[in-house]
Amino acid sequence: MDTDKLLDLTGKLPKRLHAPLEKGFRKLPGVKEMLEKEYQVMLADMDSNLHPYDDLAPSHPTMPEGSASTEEVLDMMALVHEKESERWQEGYVSGTVYHGDPEHIALMNQVFAMHSQINSMHTDLWPSAVKYESEVIAMTADMLNATEAQRLHPKTRVCGSVTSGGTESILMAMKSYRDWARQKKGIKRPNIVIPISAHPAFDKAGHYFDIKVIRTPVGPDFRADVKAMKKAINKNTIALVGSAPTFPHGVIDPIPEMSALAHKRGIGFHTDACLGGFIVPWAEKLGYPVPVIDFRLPGVTSISVDTHKYGYAAKGTSVVLYRHPGLRRYQYFTATDWPGGLYTSPTMTGSRSGALVAVAWAVLVKLGRAGYLDAARRILETGEQIRDGIEAIPGLHVLGDPLWVIAFASDEVDIYQVFDAMTRRGWSLNGLQFPPAVHIAVTLRHSQPGVVERFLADLTDAVEEVRANPAPESGGMAPIYGMAGSIPFRGMVDDILRRYLDLLYKVPDQRPKKIRQSNPAQQDQK
Repeated sequence: MDTDKLLDLTGKLPKRLHAPLEKGFRKLPGVKEMLEKEYQVMLADMDSNLHPYDDLAPSHPTMPEGSASTEEVLDMMALVHEKESERWQEGYVSGTVYHGDPEHIALMNQVFAMHSQINSMHTDLWPSAVKYESEVIAMTADMLNATEAQRLHPKTRVCGSVTSGGTESILMAMKSYRDWARQKKGIKRPNIVIPISAHPAFDKAGHYFDIKVIRTPVGPDFRADVKAMKKAINKNTIALVGSAPTFPHGVIDPIPEMSALAHKRGIGFHTDACLGGFIVPWAEKLGYPVPVIDFRLPGVTSISVDTHKYGYAAKGTSVVLYRHPGLRRYQYFTATDWPGGLYTSPTMTGSRSGALVAVAWAVLVKLGRAGYLDAARRILETGEQIRDGIEAIPGLHVLGDPLWVIAFASDEVDIYQVFDAMTRRGWSLNGLQFPPAVHIAVTLRHSQPGVVERFLADLTDAVEEVRANPAPESGGMAPIYGMAGSIPFRGMVDDILRRYLDLLYKVPDQRPKKIRQSNPAQQDQK
């Protein structure tokens, strides 16, 4: 039997049989070499795309012998910066750069430069780090209705920590639930129940902290299926998870029903609002049909929300919030018997950049309620225009009922080829799977005049291009997503992803072109 027939047959078998079949398949003569050859073909274009700047800033496989001047270093980096800035400045990018206004960037750069030496670990030297972090947490909690939550539930004392990003916020919350359940309930083999649409950061938490992750299906509207989650809960379940919104489809899970289920079962509930924490509260005030996602619901015990996304701060900060300090204490790490002294750390990291936290503080204070409300209004209005425009394009349909993260698919053309056609037109979008789809996360960049019209025109042309030429062009993401969706052996997809990560660390074996380098020793002699 040839490889294609084997893969086709395997795809028709129950999923529980895929892993043992793959194990046997990999033992067949020549299979390893065949797979490696296919992987290299698929990754060839990615390799060149990841290393496009050798003419602007030559690669350095070894450390230079001498020292480049400050001007030379900055000149090379300025060329790269200019090359990369145009696409996101003009609104060609999904998510990624959420604000991008030059004046806003200048403020962040000034604040970072002023605080570049601050290490939040050394609060004795920089007590300002304490001020900035505690107030970023307090302002974020206030936005998420902490005062009202305490009025409704007097025992509530919302608290939290600043982390390096949404993944660390999620890791910290899951670690806290694990340790809480271990101490309070004696659970030694914990699990969490999450929808299939929940972020992979929860799988990473399971991997790092030895927590079993049970994924449950979503409904036809792509929101979590509460009944399926209820059936999946067992005596070792420590927490449930819901997203506001989900990253793939931009829909908000039924957080009130999910958190009520967790509350009834006496387990934790985490709202992953990394993507929407700085949009949903303002959408509620603007009258959009969004559910309550925060501590006003008695079952919600933690929330993650990214200041570096729609909070418009610099990359590298997020906030994890807890209903009360007792739960947050399970997040902390302490070492009491180290010869180097007493040691404690609130999050995964030891040393932390106080400058990034200072930037987050400055942005929150600068924008205030009025600024965030206006930004949310602009983004939501733009999202509505894009959603309506996509629905009007023959052959495309929007998935679920999103507000500003718009996923779309097609029953008439290969959506991954449309994805590649948009990439050739300069757009950086997100590919999805199960089902095949693409999404755009709307930001303030897209609210600029003409961007929506340009996006919809390009998307219309891309669909017609693929309809007229259904055979995929070489390279791009279509072959990889097509392969990932067609083969039942997930280990092969894992192989490709790991090799892609290898490419990120590859330094082209090319010596730098001649640049004027000075030797400090020679300078001293002169």
